[in-house]
Amino acid sequence: MGTLAVIPARYGSTRLPGKPLVKINGISLVARVYRQVARCEKVDRIIVATDNEAVSEIARDEGAEIMMTPGDLPSGGDRAAWVAERVADASIILNVQVDDPLVGPDMIDPLIESLESAAECSLAVLAKEIEDPVEVTDHNIVKMVFDGDMRALYFSRSAIPYPRNPGAVYYKHIGPYAYRRDLLLQFAGWAPTPLEKTESLEMLRVLEKGFRIQCVKTERDTIEIDTPEDVARLERFLREHGDDVQ
Repeated sequence: MGTLAVIPARYGSTRLPGKPLVKINGISLVARVYRQVARCEKVDRIIVATDNEAVSEIARDEGAEIMMTPGDLPSGGDRAAWVAERVADASIILNVQVDDPLVGPDMIDPLIESLESAAECSLAVLAKEIEDPVEVTDHNIVKMVFDGDMRALYFSRSAIPYPRNPGAVYYKHIGPYAYRRDLLLQFAGWAPTPLEKTESLEMLRVLEKGFRIQCVKTERDTIEIDTPEDVARLERFLREHGDDVQ
C-alpha cells in the first residue's frame, strides 16, 4: 500500500462540541470529509481515527474503516501518528482534518503526487494565494513563503513577506498534510521547538529540525469549521455554489 489517509475525528472540540457530528445540509462533517477523500485516486486506504462511539457509528455507516484512539491525544497530528504506528505498510500518511469538508481530489491528489516526486522532501502542504487583504494581517491565517522550487522557507501568523516595496504576493497554508511515514512518527516524539512555540505553528518544528517541506499551489479555498458562524458560512457557500457530496 502506498498512501493512507487518516481523518482525525476528535469529539471534544472546545468551540464546537461534537464537531464531527455537526450536520451541514443534513450530512455530518465526518461523513462529508470521508466522501471527499474516498473520491481521491491517489489514496489507497482511509481510516477515521476517533475517540467516540457515536462518531465511529456514523463513519461505519459510510463504509469507513475505524480505529479507536486514546482520548488524551493532544492534536490531529498525534492521532494520525498513533494510527501510522499501527499501519506499517503505508509510505505516505495523509492527515485530513474533520473540520475541512471542502477539501477534495483536486487538492489531495496533487499533494500526494508532489511528495512522490520530491524525494528530498518529507512533508507536502497546500499554498493558496490570498485574495482578501484582510487575511494578510489576520493572525489566525497562516502565511507562508517558499523558494523557486516550491520548498517552504517559513510559516508565520504575521504578514510575510514584509511589503517594503510594492508588488508583494501572499500565500496561506490550507487543508491537509501529506507526510512520509518516518517523519510523522519522528515528529510525534519531538518536543516543541523555539520558533514553533513562538508562533504556535507545528510546521516550524519540521523546518527547525532540518526537514524540507514541499508546497503545492491550489486555486481553490476551503472553509474550516470551528464555530457555529463557520457552519453558517459553509451553508451559505453551498447554497451559492452547489453541494457535490450529496
